[in-house]
Amino acid sequence: MRRLLVLVLIAPLAVLGLSAGSPVSAMAVKGTKCPTFPKSNYWRADVSKLPVHRLSGTWLSHMSTGRKLHPDFGPSYGDGPNYGIPITVVTKKHPKVGVKFGYAGESDKVRYPLGADTKIEGGRNSSGDKHAVIIDKSSCRLYETWNTRVVKGKWHAGSGATWSLRSNKLRPNGWTSADAAGLPILPGLLRWNEVKAGKVNHAIRFTTDVTSNHHLWPARHHAGSTNSLSYPPMGARFRLKASYNASKLGANARAVVAAMKKYGLVLADNGSPWYFQGEQNAKWPEKLIEDLKKIPASAFVAVDTSSLKR
Repeated sequence: MRRLLVLVLIAPLAVLGLSAGSPVSAMAVKGTKCPTFPKSNYWRADVSKLPVHRLSGTWLSHMSTGRKLHPDFGPSYGDGPNYGIPITVVTKKHPKVGVKFGYAGESDKVRYPLGADTKIEGGRNSSGDKHAVIIDKSSCRLYETWNTRVVKGKWHAGSGATWSLRSNKLRPNGWTSADAAGLPILPGLLRWNEVKAGKVNHAIRFTTDVTSNHHLWPARHHAGSTNSLSYPPMGARFRLKASYNASKLGANARAVVAAMKKYGLVLADNGSPWYFQGEQNAKWPEKLIEDLKKIPASAFVAVDTSSLKR
């Protein structure tokens, strides 16, 4: 994930809320009773009937649509077995520590519940993004950091943010988070408990390699490599076409396809084109991962989400 200090702020300072669709609650993260943000949250907006964005074709022409989607999680890929973005659950009794941030001006300067039990994406010696996603189940507060590491006994991270899982409050416009889009990572992760139950009730986080130096609400930040509006901005939302036929895929994959048609994908960071993220979980089935790799990027369109603001 790369970030730029120069910001071109076009996202409005709106209060997060939805004016359309029939939002539903997402399943709680295993080990907690916390909501994954309110039912009215942007991540759970039904975008199946929204119009196609006027720049959909232009953006997609710069997004390697000749390839298939890639589930960025699974049983035996990447930095090690059972890769993906891990979720750590703690209680209010967990010690909190100070963190030194590379992007201190845009990070939440609070103490974070980091420790020996903290799971870090790819492991502590990874050369990747090293995200840490932590839920305090006592207070239903989410903490997320990027490039998380310990240096000479002290915690460091590129950036960090915290949210109440009961609130739709956005970060200040122009601020990053553990994601380049300034959004929380957790609500966009696929989780095995929801896929297994056939209840994926939210959009899914994904990446592409070249993005514009602009962002769309509710994204708060961008880290693009071009000023051209012909490239997708952070916060752009993409929907799988209703015509995509998933009948030959397994039941678990069909549940994910249904979510992609109803809730879509949210562009949240720079990375490999059409890589979408899920939690680290040893129970992800090999069959599901292989099925998800069959979904063509060409079957997506960008949607106009401006009607979701209020």
